[in-house]
Amino acid sequence: MSALDKALTINELMAIAKRRVPKQFFDYADSGSWTEGTYRANSEDFSQIKLRQRVAVNMEGRTLATTICGEQASMPVALAPTGFTGMQSADGEIKAARAAEKFGVPFTLSTMSICSIEDVAENTGKPFWFQLYMMRDRGFIERLIDRAKAAKCSALVLTMDLQILGQRHKDLRNGMSAPPKFTPRFVFEMARKPQWAMQMLGTKRHTFRNIVGHVDAAGDLSKLSAWTASQFDPALSWKEIAWVKERFGGPVIVKGILDPEDARQAVAHGADGIIVSNHGGRQLDGAPSSIRVLPEIVDAVGNSTDVYVDGGIRSGQDVLKAMALGAKGTFIGRAFLWGLGAGGEAGVTRALEIIRRELDITMALCGERDIKAVGLHNIYSIDLPPRNSPLGANG
Repeated sequence: MSALDKALTINELMAIAKRRVPKQFFDYADSGSWTEGTYRANSEDFSQIKLRQRVAVNMEGRTLATTICGEQASMPVALAPTGFTGMQSADGEIKAARAAEKFGVPFTLSTMSICSIEDVAENTGKPFWFQLYMMRDRGFIERLIDRAKAAKCSALVLTMDLQILGQRHKDLRNGMSAPPKFTPRFVFEMARKPQWAMQMLGTKRHTFRNIVGHVDAAGDLSKLSAWTASQFDPALSWKEIAWVKERFGGPVIVKGILDPEDARQAVAHGADGIIVSNHGGRQLDGAPSSIRVLPEIVDAVGNSTDVYVDGGIRSGQDVLKAMALGAKGTFIGRAFLWGLGAGGEAGVTRALEIIRRELDITMALCGERDIKAVGLHNIYSIDLPPRNSPLGANG
């Protein structure tokens, strides 16, 4: 039995990935901004939510099937958009999209992916979602949306919380880039990770293929970094939602919501769904965890739109807790990245299998047979202090 097959938890997949993926790319996944307080709180706060166990309940005929943004899903989990995915494993976005498609859950491709929209579309058979950053070059954004439409992407995820880049110290210290700079340190890393290196030598996808060749100012690698750094739009406003919806012609989910007032603004400006998210703790360090603010955001929007959540989900129990607090679905980022780093497409599948098994068992022990029936009645207690109390601020 392989190490991948023996892995029973997401943390065990993480340990395998750490051995196989070069440090700068592993650190990219396993890090937050500044002190990483919000990054840690994202997962730690789930442990403060206690579940209500029920017994002598018929547990036969259980189902995890649901819908996410109107699409059928085998469980309430989608793969979140993550940058540099193709640096965790060669052609990583293609591998993750294939695993998601076979498993019956949505896959979301990042603007800052290594494999392009076209690469993923050519190697999958089911429409996927595309995540969009608004950039200053609106001509490029128009073309990007049009490319997503041509690839038959079924939804856009508009990320609103990256107008300016957070203080990501690990990335700066590691000299993160795509393709990586061949410093003596990185050459040494490749020698220690020969399987990763050989796979990378076998693919032509080493840089941000959604950008290079599609923007004159970033037409070669020497100009890419400067162009990207200058493009995130500090003047982003709510009116962009309507503009994106009109251009795309399909559902637009707004990601990066962490405040009830922002949630109401997103809905008022046409969001077809919102994702409660602090960018995995990689933007504003000291912000609350996603799970902490989820209930008040659900209350703020009521039935006006579906609310999803990402950040800190490491198990099927975390998925159930999020559903109990009102989420219609969850997005996983690091959990599938560690599976990808541990074993490529098979590793992503293993991550999804782990979460599905944990979710099914937890749901049964909570006395439920249908994931859509999970709610506040499945929570025994929430040991999180109120967000507006002195103890409620994560740092």
